[in-house]
Amino acid sequence: MKYNSLMLSLMLAIGAAAATTVSAGGDEAMPVTHGVASGDVTARSAVIWSRTDGEGYMHVKIDGPVRGKKVKTVKVDASGDYTGKVLFNGLKADKDYEYKVWFTESKRSRDDDNSESGYFRTAPKANSKAEVSFAWGGDVAGQNVCRDVDEGFPIFAAVNELQPDFFVGLGDMIYADGVCEAVGRYGNQQIAGDFIQSADLDNYWAHWKYNREELNYNEMLRQTPYVAIWDDHEVVNDFGPLHDTRDSAPYTPGEHLLPMGLQAFLDYNPIAESSRTPGRLYRNIRWGQHLELIVLDNRQYRDANLEADDEVLVKTMLGREQLTWVKQTIKQSDATWKVIVSSVPISIPTGFPVENGRDGWADFDQPRGFEQELQDLLKFMHQQGERNIVFITTDVHFAEIFRYTPFAEDPDFHVHEGVTGPMNAGLFPNRDFDTTLGTESLFFYGPDSSSVGSYQEARQWMNFGAAEIDEQGQFTLSVIDVDGNQVYRNTLMPQ
Repeated sequence: MKYNSLMLSLMLAIGAAAATTVSAGGDEAMPVTHGVASGDVTARSAVIWSRTDGEGYMHVKIDGPVRGKKVKTVKVDASGDYTGKVLFNGLKADKDYEYKVWFTESKRSRDDDNSESGYFRTAPKANSKAEVSFAWGGDVAGQNVCRDVDEGFPIFAAVNELQPDFFVGLGDMIYADGVCEAVGRYGNQQIAGDFIQSADLDNYWAHWKYNREELNYNEMLRQTPYVAIWDDHEVVNDFGPLHDTRDSAPYTPGEHLLPMGLQAFLDYNPIAESSRTPGRLYRNIRWGQHLELIVLDNRQYRDANLEADDEVLVKTMLGREQLTWVKQTIKQSDATWKVIVSSVPISIPTGFPVENGRDGWADFDQPRGFEQELQDLLKFMHQQGERNIVFITTDVHFAEIFRYTPFAEDPDFHVHEGVTGPMNAGLFPNRDFDTTLGTESLFFYGPDSSSVGSYQEARQWMNFGAAEIDEQGQFTLSVIDVDGNQVYRNTLMPQ
C-alpha cells in the first residue's frame, strides 16, 4: 500500500469512528484530526496539544503521579483553528506518563473511548546525574521538497528509531512562504499541499496541518517530548519585526506578517504560554545535573538585517531583555553543559539576497551581521568560567560541526556548534564561513554542488543532530542521516 493511501485510510478510520461514537451523556464525540503531542516537559510539568475539526472541548487525562487534577478540559474554537493545549503541573521527576486526549461537543464529558494516547517521561531532578539523550533538526517541506508519496518525511522514522528523551524542532518546521506541488523539486511524486504562500492566517494554519498529517512526524510527536522554536520560514524569509512585509502577490503591501505567523506557531505547538509574557518564546529547560537547554528567539526582537553592526550601533538579534535573561540563566545554572538553541548559525553566512543584509550572527564579507552581540555573550560566558558550551543550529541545509577558540589569550576556551539539516528540504551546500571567532570546521556533510539530479540522490543528504550525555557528563555529538546511520560522532569531555 502506498504511503499516502495508508495515511488516508488511517484518517478516514479515525473520522468514521468519531462520527459514530456517542458519549454516555448523548454527546457526539469529535475526531482527533492531527494527532497529539507533549511539549516543554520538565521535572514537574508538561504541555499536551491536539486538534479537532470543530468547536467543542478538548479533554486530557493523564496516567501517573500528579498533584492536582488528572483530567483537564479546555474549549477549542475557530479562533485557534480548533487546536487546544493543556498544562499539567505537579508531576513527579523522572517518571513515565501516558495521557489520553479526546474531544466532545459538551464540556461535561467523561467518555475517553474515542481518545488518542501519547507518552512522555519527565526530566530528572536538577541534582540527578542521569543520562540524557536528545535530537534536533529543522528545515521541513521547503523549496517544494515535501511529503513523498511513498515515504512521507522519512527522516522522522529515523528519529523515532533513535528514541531520544526529547526532540528540538529548531525552526523552519514549515515553509509558510512556499508551496508543495504534486511533483517535487527533485522529480518525485508528492502529496500536494492545499495552500499558497501564507498571506493570511488560514494559509499559515494549512501549512502546519499539512506537515502534521505525515505519519512519521505524527508518531514522533506522540511518543517524544517536543521543544519548539521558530526561524524565519514560519513567517517569511529572513523576517524580523522591521522587515516582515512583502509587496508582491499574494501579500498585501505594508501588512505585517509576524503577528499571523506567531499566532499559528503558538496554535500548533505544545509551548507553555503565560498571560504575563504573551508571545514569549525564549525559555530554558533543565534536564538533570548535566544539561541546561537554553532556547533563544532569534527572530522577534532583532534589529533590521540591513543595519550596519559598528561602534555607533551595536546591532541586537536578541533584544536587551532576552540578552539579559540569557546571561542570568547561564550565571544561575550549575548544569555541567549549557546547550544554546539558536535557529541561525554562528559563522556560516546567511541572508538572501545578500544585498538585504546578513540574517545570521556572522558578518563574513559585510559588516551587517550581529557579531558584536555574540562576542559580548561569549565574553560573558568566558568571564563566568563556563567551559562546556555547545550551540545547536540549523537553517543552512547542510551539516557542519565547528569548534571555536574566540579568545586568543585563552587557547583552552572552546565553544562547539552542531549545524544540521535539512530534515526534508532543498540542499544548498556552502563551505564558506567567517573566521572571526577562531573557527575550525571539524566535519562537513553535503553534496559537492547543489545540482542533485534525483530525489534518491537528494534523500541521502537529509540529516538531523543527536546528543548523548552520560552519567559522568561526557557529551557525544552526532549527525544522523535519513536512514538512521551515524555519519559523524565526537565525544566532548567536560571541563
